[in-house]
Amino acid sequence: MIGIIGGTGIYDASLLKNAEEVKMHTPYGRPSDLILVGEFKGKKIAILSRHGKKHIYNPSQVNYRANIYALKQLGVTRIISACAVGSLQENIKPGTIVFVDQFIDRTYKRANTFYEGQQVCHISMAEPFCSELRKILIENAKELNIDFAEKGCYVCIEGPRFSTKAESRLYRSWGCDVIGMTLCPEVTLAKEAELCYASVAMVTDYDTFKEDKLVSAEEVIKTMKENIEKVRKLLENVIPKIPEERNCSCKNALKGALM
Repeated sequence: MIGIIGGTGIYDASLLKNAEEVKMHTPYGRPSDLILVGEFKGKKIAILSRHGKKHIYNPSQVNYRANIYALKQLGVTRIISACAVGSLQENIKPGTIVFVDQFIDRTYKRANTFYEGQQVCHISMAEPFCSELRKILIENAKELNIDFAEKGCYVCIEGPRFSTKAESRLYRSWGCDVIGMTLCPEVTLAKEAELCYASVAMVTDYDTFKEDKLVSAEEVIKTMKENIEKVRKLLENVIPKIPEERNCSCKNALKGALM
């Protein structure tokens, strides 16, 4: 089963056959919302709205552990995550899709591991994202002539506020390409669950490093809506091409990680 985590516009029952909403219970509490399960071109799909369908959870309030746990319990082995980001580089323009390959975690409030009891997990995050899934996404973005960046470093901030100009310039000096609030700990938890995970990061605006730039939620939402159609077309193209067998290291991510 393929899991899709996204927001408004991605959560669309009309894309699926035999669609039903499933209520999941987890040891970590409730997921963000009911999970939409169905079929698309012969593939089983589970779609979860990260912030809830009515966008009721800010990035710090999302129950990331419950979300990943619930998807795994349903039988999901791969996750494609759609998210909105700001650009930290002049050449990455609003409207671009970035298939990020690295991240820097600047969050500080969030539970970021499933292992909080008698067992410790030192999961390797040198290569955070599934190479096989990223390759398929990149190849299909080329076919569809979508404006995209093949690589990028995502700095994940706590939010829900946007960055100061000083912070934005600092992240640029670190070599970060995009900035957002939802990648962490979602990507780390997916790795602990031995799930393949790839991020489809939609650039909505330039971050505040520009002298004349003030980020507004209104601007982000406007560009986000314009990007949604690109992502839907990409997913429609990609999903049928994802192989049944996983030929990557994600399925063995816990090997040597547990103490």
